[in-house]
Amino acid sequence: MIKQSGVALVLVLWVLSLLIIMAGSFSLTMRREASITSVIKNNAEAKAIADSGIAIAEMMLINTDPNKIWLADGSIYEVLANQAKIRIRIESEAGKIDLNRADQRLLQMLMINAPVDEEQQVKLVGAILDWRDSDELANLNGAEKADYEAAGLSYEPRNKPFESVEELQLVLGFDKDIFMWIEPLVTVYSKLPQVNFQVASKEVLQAVSGLDSDLIESYVLSRIDSARNGFPMPILPPMPGIRSAVAAKSNAVTITSESFLSKDSRATISVILKRSETNEAGPFQVMKWQHAQTNNKSLFSEKMSELLVKQYAEPELNN
Repeated sequence: MIKQSGVALVLVLWVLSLLIIMAGSFSLTMRREASITSVIKNNAEAKAIADSGIAIAEMMLINTDPNKIWLADGSIYEVLANQAKIRIRIESEAGKIDLNRADQRLLQMLMINAPVDEEQQVKLVGAILDWRDSDELANLNGAEKADYEAAGLSYEPRNKPFESVEELQLVLGFDKDIFMWIEPLVTVYSKLPQVNFQVASKEVLQAVSGLDSDLIESYVLSRIDSARNGFPMPILPPMPGIRSAVAAKSNAVTITSESFLSKDSRATISVILKRSETNEAGPFQVMKWQHAQTNNKSLFSEKMSELLVKQYAEPELNN
């Protein structure tokens, strides 16, 4: 009888141990699922808030009050909304080099700063010109069909204007590093042969203005200070032999909106908008829209914070 009681006790202990293990496993699974659900919820909320930043930028771009309209010169604006922050940057495409309109000289000025040797810089300029022109004749140091075949590529130059900046990745000689360097500096939407230096980013000014780096730094700081204080945008000092499309404006802008809920809950959206010729479909036409991963170019980084010109509480935008 005692032996049977001992066996029963052991069985009871085994059953209890098994139940404890099962309960612990179930609890751990529930905590993991709750954590995953929370992350998904926060990410969805961050994306929705970043989306709202684009709508806010559109509203401020068409504001009829000249003292409230937001500038498209790369300045950053911050909006506080409940427990979240939104930073928005607007860049005019007129402040970039148009791949389809820039002449050989402007492209050469751009490529001088490319992270490749001088010989490769010349070849890249020629390859860009041959990609966009309509003939099969190779420019000096350029690349046409035979050169693409010799490089083992299964395609040839389009012999048409670039449809997107991303198309540069197909041009002979371009690799990931060169494309990542050039992407923020170029566009296909300005439709201008020159760059409007007045709204160009510091990086574009350094690449093609031909100006002294100290002068560029001074001008950018002056531009930021003017935006913060509501003063007119300063004019870049003229330089002999350098042309700027100062009077020209582009109907296209790039808007970057980044939301910040917490360290692990952020979202970034980059949109290229073009002013609509008619208001039937709204004031803007979407040319490109993409959700991007937050990286070292975050609008909340220390470097980007230098471009912050104004901060708003959400209700202020309606006044």
